[in-house]
Amino acid sequence: MALTALLGGSVLAERSGDDPRVLALHGWGRTRADWAPVLQGTPALAVDLPGFGASPEPPAAWGSREYAELLAPLLADGGWTVLGHSFGGRVAVQLAAGWPESVERVVLTGVPLLRRTSSGKAPVGFRAAKWLHAKGLLSDERMEAERRKRGSADYRAAHGVMRDTLVRLVNEDYRALLPDVKAPVAMVWGAHDTAAPLAMAKEAVTLFPSASLAVSESSGHLLDDALVGLLREALR
Repeated sequence: MALTALLGGSVLAERSGDDPRVLALHGWGRTRADWAPVLQGTPALAVDLPGFGASPEPPAAWGSREYAELLAPLLADGGWTVLGHSFGGRVAVQLAAGWPESVERVVLTGVPLLRRTSSGKAPVGFRAAKWLHAKGLLSDERMEAERRKRGSADYRAAHGVMRDTLVRLVNEDYRALLPDVKAPVAMVWGAHDTAAPLAMAKEAVTLFPSASLAVSESSGHLLDDALVGLLREALR
């Protein structure tokens, strides 16, 4: 399917059907292609979020709110279902809370909605490296090596503005925002999701005004066949 340039070329998307009413937002490090089995036969816009797939990077380090502000004009005619996985679900929540007149339903899977409690200070060695780097006593290259040694796989893979974007995103918490999502929310979760644990999802579902939670006992974080089936049911 051909790509369509939207919003002045800042977003590339696959469009299916004559009157799409589903906006599909992928996870970090993923692309619109993840949604193909979920959206089969459904009129939809599956976008590559800025910085992923065919879409250019954002002009600065963005949080989920800035991504939502970019996408909101796509939903201006109302009646939309916003479907989000992981990072895309962060943006979906911002759209639903900030533009309630545009969003009719929300479907979320594997979204880190509530920030995990910090386990404490960074290791002494890393704090010492940061101090030395700030004083000009440790090179940029050595400091980067320290960051990469301790960062997640996503952090190590990201560079420049996308790394700064990732840092912003992982520090976001939506506890205060979830009550502002007035549209019905269908949460579809893998019981073995370690990026967005089921225990967190069970707490988050109580914070939305109207939400349900369906669990695949065999699934993890990524969209496998079981999650795809549950997501297709949620979109009906």
